[in-house]
Parts: sequence; C-alpha cells; structure tokens
Amino acid sequence: MSSRKGQRDAARVVREQLARERRRRRTLWTSLVAVAVLVIAGGIGWAVWSSQRSDTFTAPPGATDSGTGIAYGDGPVTIELYEDFLCPACKQFQQASGATIDQLVSEGKVRVVFHPVAYLNRFSTTEYSTRSSAASGCAAKGGKFHEFTTALFDQQPAEGGAGLSDDQLVGIAAGVGLNRDDFGSCVSDGTYKSWTEHVTEDASKAGITGTPTIKIDGKDVADRSPEGIKAAVAAAGQ
Repeated sequence: MSSRKGQRDAARVVREQLARERRRRRTLWTSLVAVAVLVIAGGIGWAVWSSQRSDTFTAPPGATDSGTGIAYGDGPVTIELYEDFLCPACKQFQQASGATIDQLVSEGKVRVVFHPVAYLNRFSTTEYSTRSSAASGCAAKGGKFHEFTTALFDQQPAEGGAGLSDDQLVGIAAGVGLNRDDFGSCVSDGTYKSWTEHVTEDASKAGITGTPTIKIDGKDVADRSPEGIKAAVAAAGQ
C-alpha cells in the first residue's frame, strides 16, 4: 500500500510541476504578445505622428517646393545658407560676405536658398531662434524677407537672454517697410512656427549640424570669405 501511495504522490507532484510549467509558458507567451502589440501600436503611432509633423505646416510665399527655405535670385548656381538668427558666427558671416552674395544675385549669377533654422533655442529663455525664424516667414509673406533678415542680424541679441521681444520684431519689420498690423498679427498667431519646425527638422535630417553652413550647388564651402564665395561660384559655373 505504501508503495502505491508513494507512486501516486510522485505522479501528483509531476502533474503539479507540469501544470506550473504550462502556466509559466502561457504567462510568458501572453507577455510576449502584449509587448509585440505595444511595439506595433507604438510604431504605427510614431509613423502617424511623424507624418503629421512633417506634412502639417504653412510655408510662406517665396518658399522652395519642399518648403525648406526661402529662395531669391534666378542664377544658374545655387547658394544654400543654413543660419540661425541667434548665431553670432552667422552675423559675422553676413557682415563679411552678405554684400558679396547680394552682388552675385544682382548679377544674375546665383540663386540663394536661405534656411532659417532654429538650432539655438537652448541659448534663449523665450525660444528666440524659433520666434525669429517664424517672423522671417511673416516678412516673406510681406515681400521683405531679405530686408528683414538683414536687419535681424544687424540687431542680433546676445545669447543667454530673452532675445528680441515680439514687439521689437514688429518694430524691425515696420522699419523695413512691412505693414505693422499685418506683420504683428502673423507673429502673434504663430503662423509660421510649424514651418520653422519643418525647416529645422529637414536640415537636421540632411546632416546640417551647425550654423552657418554654406553650400554651393550642394557642396560645403570651407572658405566663407567674399573671395572664397566668388571662387566657389565661379568653379560651380564652369
């Protein structure tokens, strides 16, 4: 009797172990399925959100077909400028070579695409890089992009502070001939902030890691001096 009882006990222990193993496997598979569902759902959610971010923006008049910059001039050689209005080196570049680029435009030698990126928001307490870039879109809407951006660099605030206020941006716009009320409404409504995000995101995806970045017909320009710009344009036009 004791032998049979021992066999029954051993069989019961085996059955319990097998049952525990089946429960463990069911729990494991349930967890794996749940994780897979979350990953798939998260991937779909990210794709939808990313698509909405990249597609939902209002580009100002004068923007390129891709909406990643403002174009002016109609020459055969393209100069791309990636600049942040809070970037001190960008201001220095404009002061040194801006007039040369303007001359090349007026001579019909180049087309300029200006990408007003917002890379330096961390150096402003009010996201000035974004605000000033969006304001440049308002200036493009009023037909004074180049005049406004030149004035922005002339009056560039120091890094680490609030930057120029919206009222000051409106004052600069009025000073270059833009309608104060129309420009002010465009700025206060944030009309082109989504565009600024698009411009900045596209530049980052294109590998633009700093400002200013100057490209002539797609090639980086190391010598940003007036002579270097002219030489690069001449070489690209050959």
